[in-house]
Amino acid sequence: MKTLNETAISVSGLQKSYKNILVLDGIDLQVKSGSIFALLGSNGAGKTTLVKILTTLLKSDNGRAIVNGFDVSQYPQNVRQSISLTGQFAAVDEILTGRENLILIAKLLHIKNANQIAENLLNRFGLIEAADRKTSTYSGGMRRRLDIAMSLIGKPKIVFLDEPTTGLDPEGRKEVWKLIEELANNGTTVFLTTQYLEEAEKLANQIAILHKGKIIANGTLAELNKLMPPSKVEYVEKHPSLEDIFLSITNK
Repeated sequence: MKTLNETAISVSGLQKSYKNILVLDGIDLQVKSGSIFALLGSNGAGKTTLVKILTTLLKSDNGRAIVNGFDVSQYPQNVRQSISLTGQFAAVDEILTGRENLILIAKLLHIKNANQIAENLLNRFGLIEAADRKTSTYSGGMRRRLDIAMSLIGKPKIVFLDEPTTGLDPEGRKEVWKLIEELANNGTTVFLTTQYLEEAEKLANQIAILHKGKIIANGTLAELNKLMPPSKVEYVEKHPSLEDIFLSITNK
């Protein structure tokens, strides 16, 4: 198992534009192996674009990204073999049961013992009682749990979760938070994007704040709090708002 001193993801000078719109403007960051890294930002900040580049779904214009020791532009296949990606919306087949969804993914990946793998994941994610129901009957939290379970087939070293709790009720969010913590406890590196300050505070070893395509702050929660005046910290704790954080940090 990797230690937190090893680097799972390294990004330097990453840039991306869509036509004349600069979406990522010189991104630099490091993610330690076995940690939970939270990329915090509002809609349109560039979070999903960065995730797409790191998972080889999109090419950057400039800069370099290394994921699990492989350059994403030079060795995309090697990167794909060591990661999984869960998007903002659960990608489960609603016609199939939970068990069938898991077995299908295992077979598509040519993994042996697909039935046993499905059984193990259903137990691990608390879905065994609903295993043979169509996923169209699942709650939002159950679908997200199944979605994450599907992403773990093949035992990826790095899991990318793009706003995994979007649209979930408070109970569903707590379920997903517990799963994310368990992933990290088992040695998996988790790269999480979120709009929720509370979520980043709850889960992450390290938080980077992305604002208008730039990383404006990066560190532990304690380190980020030092960037804001005491009055501002107190206000944000009572009224979590990304805009308050952005204004505080960018106006220093």
